[in-house]
Amino acid sequence: MSTSLAVLFVFCCSLISLFAFRKLAKKVGLVDKPNERKHHVGQIPLIGGISVYFSLMITLFITFPITDSLLLYVACSTILIVLGALDDRYDLSFKSRLIVQAGISLAMILIGYKSLHYLGFMFSDNALIIPTYISYIVTIFAVIGAINAFNMVDGIDGLLGGLSSVTFSALGVMFYLSSNMQLALFCLLLVVALLPYIMLNLGIPFGRRFKVFMGDAGSMFIGFTVIWLLIEASQEVNEVVIRPVTALWFIALPLMDMVCIMIRRIKKGQSPFKPDREHLHHICQRLGMSSRVSLFSICFMSALMAIIGIWSEINEINESVMFFAFLLVFCVYFYVINHIWRITAFMHKHFSFTLPTQH
Repeated sequence: MSTSLAVLFVFCCSLISLFAFRKLAKKVGLVDKPNERKHHVGQIPLIGGISVYFSLMITLFITFPITDSLLLYVACSTILIVLGALDDRYDLSFKSRLIVQAGISLAMILIGYKSLHYLGFMFSDNALIIPTYISYIVTIFAVIGAINAFNMVDGIDGLLGGLSSVTFSALGVMFYLSSNMQLALFCLLLVVALLPYIMLNLGIPFGRRFKVFMGDAGSMFIGFTVIWLLIEASQEVNEVVIRPVTALWFIALPLMDMVCIMIRRIKKGQSPFKPDREHLHHICQRLGMSSRVSLFSICFMSALMAIIGIWSEINEINESVMFFAFLLVFCVYFYVINHIWRITAFMHKHFSFTLPTQH
């Protein structure tokens, strides 16, 4: 199948499956109901991720050669989709989710030989290679972290689709520039498969009547796919597509938001996995931004950091410089998010603009 035909096929398959799965979701109760944290109207089908997964898997098997690596990716993705769908329907405990996610990580390591063991030249003039068993632990935390980082940002319409599209697009560019056309096409297919979901999630062009949500099934699948591709791109020492430090820039905003929110919860004596309304998108809305303005602002910041990552790769900027630059950006982000209302009050006092009400 040609590239253009594969792109058209995955788009049509994703769009058609969204409408088909909507009806099925309502029959089996796979819907999101409003509560104290969720302020949408009506019961919304949680099938966005299932549709993206379904359309992508069909396209991959038609377009790509069947390899052990592809089969492992499909198997792990399928387990996560089933786990996420069960969580969406029955609200599983976070401990059971973490156990399965850790098992997926071990499958990547022990069956697929995919692990985070190469950290490049972030800390010295010598490449840092993590010892084997320590790399296993690092990989497990990285996989769980990526899955939950993208799960946590799924809070306003279009945000998960937008942020993941930024990451997949940045990876696609780097795979293309390194002449890895197969993985570049994979990234392109992912972005195209996400487009119908983003359209229906935002009510474009069919209106709110056909609205769908991604669901935990989709957010876990996307987070897993992100870390899978980052490992593919950064851990083959002899064929590095991106340096490990660049991976941080490609997932900067979801990563920083997750770390900040977990630190705040732990400081309050709460579980780091306890849901709340303290994420970046919630803060943007409490500052008076509309949902669409919040979406655009956050995706713009994410795209800017991804572009910095691409620029640093193309220009071969020193890895230590890029690592400490990332830490500086994170520190600024952490300070601003934790002192946002003081900063807003200061600006209100000295620059005379209307201060939104903090809820």
